[in-house]
Amino acid sequence: MKIRVSRKEHFNAAHRLFNPAWNDDKNQQVFGKCNNPNYHGHNYELIITVTGEPDPETGYVYDMKVLSDLIKEHVTNKFDHKNLNLDTEYFKTLNPTAENIAVVIWNILREKITPSLDLKVTLYETERNYVEYPAH
Repeated sequence: MKIRVSRKEHFNAAHRLFNPAWNDDKNQQVFGKCNNPNYHGHNYELIITVTGEPDPETGYVYDMKVLSDLIKEHVTNKFDHKNLNLDTEYFKTLNPTAENIAVVIWNILREKITPSLDLKVTLYETERNYVEYPAH
């Protein structure tokens, strides 16, 4: 019997979407107001889901306190109130789209959570726009 457990966290961050290989006109055409050279911010909602078999001794799929601590230490402490382009190593050369942010978070947490458990990242950039990784 597989069960999904999820933890929801929140962080605020600024970013700018642009491709340095393109000229200003093309960046503006593709990314619009998200290409603001002075950056712009979002109130991100992050949901981390772990799926697996409950441990017969604890009844847990994953200890939610441990999951909360992992997210805080390795994601929110690094991203909250940061400019993703300037203040994090992850996006020095990677465009900080919601898609790329979700993949980066998944990669960070995948190293910390046992491979026998499935991991999914859901990232809300706005109330109505969100991404999920992996997509299955």
